[in-house]
Amino acid sequence: MEKDDQRKLDIVSGAFSVLLKNGLPMLSYDLIAQESGVSRQLVRYYFADPEDLMIALCDHLAALYREALIQGVLARQQDNRLEFFFDFYFDLVEGTAKPRDDQVYDAMMSLAAGNPMVRDNLRGQYSLLGQVVSHEIHLRYPQIGREGADELSYLFVCLMYGHWKMVASLGLSEDHKHITRQALDRLIQTYAGSKFPRIKSVKTWASARDG
Repeated sequence: MEKDDQRKLDIVSGAFSVLLKNGLPMLSYDLIAQESGVSRQLVRYYFADPEDLMIALCDHLAALYREALIQGVLARQQDNRLEFFFDFYFDLVEGTAKPRDDQVYDAMMSLAAGNPMVRDNLRGQYSLLGQVVSHEIHLRYPQIGREGADELSYLFVCLMYGHWKMVASLGLSEDHKHITRQALDRLIQTYAGSKFPRIKSVKTWASARDG
């Protein structure tokens, strides 16, 4: 890795650590520099625009998940991939822990409300996850159909994100992950055993501007 690339990675990792420890209101170049082991001037040199640092943080989060998921999927049979995805995101996989990133995602979501670049980046990450999960659902339960698989993938992402906000942000017991995970299985079985009328055709993961 080039020296400049390594320094940028150190700065992004430092910002990640600051957010984990202090949350968004306390994020500052001084704290990032201290956590990264570089000078404040060097942080500003590589990330003169704070927005660029936030985008780099989004990409850093995505990379953490991507690496963990790739290793987990490679270690499992194809028939077990869907269960692995679900168990991983609810932190139920022994030896493959979900990244501890809840405060960082809280900060990113707060920024997304007023920052189109952060919003587009996060929506892209969640959309990609939804598409992967939809594909796995359709492979495992072809009777559900493509539209049903898309609906379930969207609901999974909503459940997963909402679950961790309740646990990490509001302080509920982490044991609630068993409730949410079981509810997800029940929901899939309902889809697999029933046919539902389509009330309205909606393109899953469309942005508001696609509307």
